[in-house]
Amino acid sequence: MARKAILGRVSDVDIRLLRVFRAVVACSGVSAAELELNIGRSTISRHLTDLETRLGVKLCDRGPAGFALTAEGNQIFEASTQLLAAINAFQVDVDAVHQRLSGRLAIALFDKMVSNPEARLSETIAMFDKLAPDVVLEIHKEPVNTIESGLLNGRLDLAITPTHRQSSSLEYFPLYSEQMYLYCGKEHVLAGESGKRARQHDIRRCKYAGIGFHSLNMIVSHRLKLTRDADVYDEEALAALILSGRYLGFLPDHYAQTFVERGQMWRLRPDVYQYKSDHAAIVRHSPRPSRLVQEFLNCLTGAHEGARPPA
Repeated sequence: MARKAILGRVSDVDIRLLRVFRAVVACSGVSAAELELNIGRSTISRHLTDLETRLGVKLCDRGPAGFALTAEGNQIFEASTQLLAAINAFQVDVDAVHQRLSGRLAIALFDKMVSNPEARLSETIAMFDKLAPDVVLEIHKEPVNTIESGLLNGRLDLAITPTHRQSSSLEYFPLYSEQMYLYCGKEHVLAGESGKRARQHDIRRCKYAGIGFHSLNMIVSHRLKLTRDADVYDEEALAALILSGRYLGFLPDHYAQTFVERGQMWRLRPDVYQYKSDHAAIVRHSPRPSRLVQEFLNCLTGAHEGARPPA
């Protein structure tokens, strides 16, 4: 005999409860979600209990010991990501029938793009806001590996990231390149003019900090025989290690420039220790981008086309 589904038909109430649940997960707990949801802790807890009753599973452990998703809660969170993304896409499509752009647009950026004038983010956002002032932008800063999974599961609509390797499930629109150099801090043994002439043997003996996930940084590090003594997952953390005077690391020249001008960092052997990182806008192949995503993509590529000199 077939088992009757506990949830039954999904209602508007279920959607509201799922949004509360997702906010609690995003804030890592009920207390922290109070401000985000603008409702009290007791009400949030009651909503979570109601959702658990509706779904017939325990979603999370919450209490003095802290907040943690159960295995079932993690599965529900992933499923709700796809459900709410589909609802948002439907709303965007309905608005498109009326030639009105509204809804939410989730965009992910890789590290330190705002300080790079070549990224043209401010121009793009200004252009898009004039075109679609009713759209709510949701901006995330994430590493490449989580960005790719976020695009594929529908949590993200568009991303701007380095493109050292490409997925057949994603579509790439080239935008700009970022110049990377190897740096040390002012207290490092290689700091000063001598660092520009340092022997590769001496550089390889120094402590080196690199990106801890698969990236062009990791590929170049292997090629140059630089062994990681510290793993970082964003360039802010990498800069902190370099400034300590104990580690070497690659940074974008636009980000390191301020530290160099202050005498806090030194560039090492730029003739050898340098590479370019190509960046692109990325969307998923299927389902095809909504009109909302396509319009943002048009603004983004348009901002870069206008910046390129004629061929």
